[in-house]
Amino acid sequence: MIRFILSIFGAVFTVITMGLFMVALTVGGVFWMYGQDLPSHESLAQYKPPTISRIYSGEGQMIDEFAQERRLFVPAEEIPDLVKHAFISAEDKNFYTHHGYDLRGIAAAAYEAIRSKGENVRGASTITQQVMKNFLLSGDRQAERKIKEIILATRIEGTLSKEQILELYMNEIFLGQNSYGVAAAAQTYFNKTLSELAPHEAAMLASMPQAPGRYHPVQAKERVTQRRNYVLREMLENGYIDEATYESEVKLPLRSVQNGDFESFRTAIPPRNYFTDEIRRQLSEDFGEGEFFTGGFTVRATIDEDMQVVAEHALQEQLEDYDRSAGVWRGTGETIAADKLGDEASWRAALAEVSVPRDITLNGIWYPAVVLEVGSNDARIGIENVQEDEDGHWIPAKDVQWARKRNADGSLGKKASVAGDLLEVGEVVLVRRMTSDSDGSFIRWTLRQPSEVQGGFMAMDVNTGRVIAMQGGFSYQDSVFNRATQAQRQPGSSFKPFVYAAALDSGYSPATIVVDAPIEINTPQGLWRPRNSSNKYYGPTPLRTGIEQSRNLMTIRLAQEIGMEVVAGYAERFGVYDNMGPYLANSLGSEETTLYKMVAAYAMFANGGERVMPTLVDRIQDRYGRTIYRHDRRTCVDCSSPDVRPGAAPRIESNRSRVMDAITAYQLTSMMKGVVDRGTAAGAINLPVPIAGKTGTTNDARDVWFIGFSSNIVAGCYIGFDRPRPLGRRAYGSSMCGPVFQSFMSEAVKQFGGGPFEVPPGGHFIKIDRYTGSRLPDSASGPYVVAEYFRDGWEPIFGLAYDGGFAMGSNLPLFEEVGESGRQVTTSGGNTVTVGPKADFGTVSSGGLY
Repeated sequence: MIRFILSIFGAVFTVITMGLFMVALTVGGVFWMYGQDLPSHESLAQYKPPTISRIYSGEGQMIDEFAQERRLFVPAEEIPDLVKHAFISAEDKNFYTHHGYDLRGIAAAAYEAIRSKGENVRGASTITQQVMKNFLLSGDRQAERKIKEIILATRIEGTLSKEQILELYMNEIFLGQNSYGVAAAAQTYFNKTLSELAPHEAAMLASMPQAPGRYHPVQAKERVTQRRNYVLREMLENGYIDEATYESEVKLPLRSVQNGDFESFRTAIPPRNYFTDEIRRQLSEDFGEGEFFTGGFTVRATIDEDMQVVAEHALQEQLEDYDRSAGVWRGTGETIAADKLGDEASWRAALAEVSVPRDITLNGIWYPAVVLEVGSNDARIGIENVQEDEDGHWIPAKDVQWARKRNADGSLGKKASVAGDLLEVGEVVLVRRMTSDSDGSFIRWTLRQPSEVQGGFMAMDVNTGRVIAMQGGFSYQDSVFNRATQAQRQPGSSFKPFVYAAALDSGYSPATIVVDAPIEINTPQGLWRPRNSSNKYYGPTPLRTGIEQSRNLMTIRLAQEIGMEVVAGYAERFGVYDNMGPYLANSLGSEETTLYKMVAAYAMFANGGERVMPTLVDRIQDRYGRTIYRHDRRTCVDCSSPDVRPGAAPRIESNRSRVMDAITAYQLTSMMKGVVDRGTAAGAINLPVPIAGKTGTTNDARDVWFIGFSSNIVAGCYIGFDRPRPLGRRAYGSSMCGPVFQSFMSEAVKQFGGGPFEVPPGGHFIKIDRYTGSRLPDSASGPYVVAEYFRDGWEPIFGLAYDGGFAMGSNLPLFEEVGESGRQVTTSGGNTVTVGPKADFGTVSSGGLY
């Protein structure tokens, strides 16, 4: 009997043993089969999560950020234990003791699934398994994926430490609101760093991984609160917080940025503008868009934030003045349905969704508003972020009487006399406060609209190429196209300095005489007869006067004399063009280029002829803080030397190459200073430091330009319609771009100063009659006397005139008769004599293509 019982037990034991062996063999076979061809887990040791790239001003203020996934990488040692404990309590309480998977958790999940007949299937993944799923596997709930998770989890536990695994998890996990990783989520939900989080806030973040889409702190406030309190209870049971802390934390209300309890971190970041978006565009080209948006770059921009605002307002003011002078009302083109205007909450919610510019601060903030009511004279409006007055906000009739609407057929309607002539109920408009100039008191709300005419402006340091301000249009939010860097426009007469630079380097001087007379040129398109802007001819004239008064015919003759191939070579050397066509019309600026290139080229005139590369970025660091780009490559010779005298500056050596002779650069600068002092820009520019520059106006004033510089700052402006069309008879570079330059440089001079243009060695001054080019005694003085700088050892030949070799038109005069016989100068003996004759300049302008 005993033997029989023992045999039964033996058989049972054998069956159980064999069963367990078969189960083990089956499980082992399954794991072996699924363990083949799995992704390499070893790559996680070198994993670099996609991280935000941020742009900072020179003062260290963050001004923009770019990311595909908004993530702030934080090393494990910098994540507070409180935050780690909250996530471990919520997701994997045995994290520090298991080997990648949790059998008890798997069994509990399986039991729950069987008990609920498949209705309540919950995950049993450890943090390690979740890392495998997020990084190496798909997110489905198939058993195959679970097996692979466990296999990879056991492997990674043997490769990485627990802290390294936790670092991957807490930086990669998605926590809603486009926030990846705990640091970004803390900023998004609380506008705090990880070290500033309270236990209930850390617990709220730990609630999110379960279902970020369903755990919104506003839309699912009760659900999030319950889950938060569950995490706090788990933290208590796991010994991470004490009873008193738990009791106080669970009683706290759910607070977040989304609930309006904290300011959003975005309020500290200014609206994106043309400057930072251009950095994004350039660095995306240099490093690749994927690397820039995921590489975690720290970019130190060259922007001067105060001067950027000055540049924005200077350009906007001129564009708005021109736009309002046209007297055409376009509005925003946006409307809100009538059924959403009934109560304040509805129209405010609808207005917040409308896409209109919100980044304009010209003479005060421009607010989006909606027309709520149109009366017999005035219109009542509701204004975004402005509380309703007892009587409401109104646009009075007198505020619309400058404009008329455009009809459906394109024609203009009658001039408005009451608000209803322009506005309709539901129309979305932009308004700003009109205030008194004397005391700033409120007068009324006034209608505004983004300008239809556009333009660009930029300013940079002439020695370093650092761009301190850039404005690519009226409003970035209205149009992101950057007209300073992307718009290809005809520079018109602002190109002429390159012709004159080529001539000066070819042996000509500011006193060289060139004939200003009619020209006929046969072209495939027919006979070309270029003309001066004044429609007059002035005969033999010195180069200086030619550039000061922007004489087109002189420029063409000069280009013909020295050769357009030489001119094209100079333009390419200065970076204005990559491959300029050697056509005479191009000497008047008919070939398109960008403002960015033109301003950079003028900087080389200002700094004495040395090459500078324009840059919007001083330095770039990678995610580890290593510098991977630095713009300033100059060498400080004495910085480490103990022999530098107290109070003496160390020597800094520049490695810049030379693009033009220093004496040529000074001669050209002196001539361009004449443009500002007495030439085409004389009425527009009036600054306390010496300024040189050149105006430009193309055919029919489709583009108008002014580029000028002091001894240290160069700035340029162009204005024109995006689809080029005439700006009008009174549009010139001096009259439209001159005021923009004047407004900006008035403030720039206060900050950066300025002084006389440096005279290079190797030359000497000779006094010249600036109208005839004849030599004058050293002691001569008077308004027509100018001291020109000539190279030592080279004496100019006076009286020789160049005509470019053109034949004169048979029916055209050589030049218009001079209307005045001479002028008076004072000689060294104090006597007054008459020299001349003086040309009759007629109506001066900025010149242009013809």
